[in-house]
Amino acid sequence: MRARLLSTISTIIVLVTVLAACGQPAAQQPTSAPNAQPTAEVAATTAAVPTTAAPATGAAPADTLRWPVEGLSDLTSLDPAKPGDAPNNTVITLIFSGLVRLDANLEVQPDGASGWKVSDDGKVYTFTIRDGLKFGDGSAVTANDFVYSINRALSPEVGAFAASSHFGHIVGAQDVVDGKAKTASGVKAIDDKTLEVTLDAPIAYFLALLTYADTFVVPQKLVEGGANWQESAYGTGPYKVKEWKRGQSILLETNPNYWQGQPGIPKILMPFTKDSETAYQLYQTGELDIEGSGQNPVPAAHIPDVQGQPDFKSAAQLTTRYIGFNVEKPPFNNVDVRRAFALAVDKPTLANQVLAGGVVAADRILPTGLVGTQLPIKPLAYDPAAAKDALTKAGFTDAQGLPEITLAYGQEGDNETVVQALQSMWEQNLGVKVKLQSFELATFSKNLDTTYYTPTEGLQFYYSVWGADYPDPQNFLSLLLHTGNPNNNGHFSDAQFDQLVEEADTLGDRTQIERRLQLYNQAEQIAIDKVAWIPLFYPKLNILVRPRVEGIVLTPQGLIVPDWSKLKLK
Repeated sequence: MRARLLSTISTIIVLVTVLAACGQPAAQQPTSAPNAQPTAEVAATTAAVPTTAAPATGAAPADTLRWPVEGLSDLTSLDPAKPGDAPNNTVITLIFSGLVRLDANLEVQPDGASGWKVSDDGKVYTFTIRDGLKFGDGSAVTANDFVYSINRALSPEVGAFAASSHFGHIVGAQDVVDGKAKTASGVKAIDDKTLEVTLDAPIAYFLALLTYADTFVVPQKLVEGGANWQESAYGTGPYKVKEWKRGQSILLETNPNYWQGQPGIPKILMPFTKDSETAYQLYQTGELDIEGSGQNPVPAAHIPDVQGQPDFKSAAQLTTRYIGFNVEKPPFNNVDVRRAFALAVDKPTLANQVLAGGVVAADRILPTGLVGTQLPIKPLAYDPAAAKDALTKAGFTDAQGLPEITLAYGQEGDNETVVQALQSMWEQNLGVKVKLQSFELATFSKNLDTTYYTPTEGLQFYYSVWGADYPDPQNFLSLLLHTGNPNNNGHFSDAQFDQLVEEADTLGDRTQIERRLQLYNQAEQIAIDKVAWIPLFYPKLNILVRPRVEGIVLTPQGLIVPDWSKLKLK
């Protein structure tokens, strides 16, 4: 299905490191349940939002945080089971929440659950539901609400796009996905306060997965109350929907029943801005308090203008921008053609000149800082002569005989600048004239779905992005490139790759970390050698935040709010 356009960088709820996931210790205290210390890379880049900035020139309401939804002309979903792209997910994670969350150090902490225990074999998780946990309407939340929500996300009627890959190791989950059962046998409410989840293997990344939106709890009364339930959505998150003006904005108000205490900012106004340039200009005129996100950072052309300002903040991200291929459509069903296109891309020039150093050139699929990247990969480095040789080997000397080639991309951020630079490189180094085809972001996502379901009718190749739902190699390699997985839009398939990641995915004991990462490393090398993707660059999280905003912390996974009661406007 859809290669989630940075959906999973959720700019509110950040996700756990692989070392945390591998540990799987019990977590029984209501205020502290870390799984591991953050990686050195995470610790080095986690920082508070700056406290001084250039003054705003527009009116700044004292009770409203102005935070744009960038990249969309309207939201496509507020359903946690179908979060879709990053802009939707940003709003969803303000309204809904799950069993666990992350603190400012990227450590797993209790959320809807006050704690949890893990069986000795790593297969059974027992969660204790927090005392006093309530939905936004004041109704109590029980373990049965989590059972309902998980089974709803699995159900074919709802059609959560990643149900099989995200929930597949829960016992009985696939039966629900396939329509053979209504409930997964591995998800049980022992009593109102106790939820038990049983896995078929000791999955290393399970706790991390529970921080993603499709596992969040939803109120059955609301979602079954009518087709327009999202217009007045509420959950167990810090905010709820007050007004959704289609095609304009969404206004959120505080959830008075939020377990952590009512947020310190009464309202969040989120205007929809189709591109980051528009959002940047609105910020400059004082009409926004935040500009930029993981998927739509401050436009590269403006970085020289703002990087000296105190409200500009930059951090590394666990995100990869890449070229994906539909290997079911010519000419990219030929690995030598894919290799030719990869070898013809000058990534340092793209990163440092075209994008003004606002990104880091990529030589592998896994982004810098992710656990596992300490193991080396032999990249496909820029080599125009080798690129031409590869195209000749494929049977297309001097690009003669190639079918028409069209690169698709979504309209957001610096995408147009990037694809035009790539177009020029391929023409200069291969003699190939690539046509460009742009789509509004939501339409581009639908076209990726079509590419998965009906590859012969889908995109030929495309410029896309993936950000960590949870910082684990599994989220990039197994989830995106294993044969048949829903997010494997391009249909890359390799038996040895599959075997390696399948073994790595089920090594859940802390003593097996080294072996697990070595397996992923071998699999990643196969994906590079067989050109499953062309990894282009790792974006930086370049954002602007006004000094009047207090209580937000910047991390490699985006902006988070450790304590919503301390989120304030000065």
